[in-house]
Amino acid sequence: MDSTTRKLAIVVPCYNEEGVLVRSVPELLAVTEKLAAEGEISPASYVLCVDDGSQDGTWAEICALSSEHSGRVRGVRLAHNRGHQYALLAGLMEARRDCDAAVSIDADLQDPPSVISAMVRKWSGEGDEIVYGVRSSRQTDTWFKRNSARGFYKLQRSMGVDTIYDHADFRLMSRRALDLLSEYHEQNLFLRGIVPQIGLKTGIVTYERAHRVAGESKYPLKKMLAFSIDGITSFSARPMRWIFYTGVVLLLLDIAVALYVIFSRMFGHVALGWSSLILSVWFLGSLILIAIGMVGEYIGKIFTEVKARPRYAISDRIGF
Repeated sequence: MDSTTRKLAIVVPCYNEEGVLVRSVPELLAVTEKLAAEGEISPASYVLCVDDGSQDGTWAEICALSSEHSGRVRGVRLAHNRGHQYALLAGLMEARRDCDAAVSIDADLQDPPSVISAMVRKWSGEGDEIVYGVRSSRQTDTWFKRNSARGFYKLQRSMGVDTIYDHADFRLMSRRALDLLSEYHEQNLFLRGIVPQIGLKTGIVTYERAHRVAGESKYPLKKMLAFSIDGITSFSARPMRWIFYTGVVLLLLDIAVALYVIFSRMFGHVALGWSSLILSVWFLGSLILIAIGMVGEYIGKIFTEVKARPRYAISDRIGF
């Protein structure tokens, strides 16, 4: 395929990003213009914004940008808020109908749009079907976020989850990769774990992440923890196996304690044991609750999957 006929879609999931889009969309369009002028992509390439049920004027801003940049800015509006992963998937599935490759990037532009050029060259020049944007450092993060993220990636690897270290959802996917992604029908979405399973030729570009241009982060600690748990339980059964191993270890300890109690009883060394009894009850009770909660996570995911409800509903489209 001639590079000038390769149509690129830049997919931007948005939630309450009214004040950000007016700055980020023109910057993304400038990237497509530059690549088109260099003969890397088609001039018909476009930006696709996905409104994830925003509560502010995000959709109105998308409509205004679409009118201003006719044919180069498109919009999709979900019927209600479904979360970042679902909005991103909705955009990728819409884009694959009319593109040769799609780049996903957040509206806050902490992932620099200039990196898209390197991604496109890896795709068109080196034949990479999936190109991951990977942070070269985490100097812009707080100490807590930097170290908790490192711990999370290490935990995922130890659980057998195949993820790319320091990669979020900034990536390029070819049309073939998007078609293969469409065959994954799970309800519990964790695209950072799904995409590496596709198995096509991949490449990596590194970059320094910037601060948000406007607005606030949509991933506070509570959401990050929930996202981390979803990622692990969606791709690995090892937590349940660890619970089993913990139970075996505790059983061996119980046997040892029972032998000690019998020995003490035989020789008349009887102690009240109030403190040790209370501590044991609380400790074992906590482990039981953790185990029940972990099993509940998996049962809840099974419950969601077997219902097979639609993952999202699109209420409006513009610019198509």
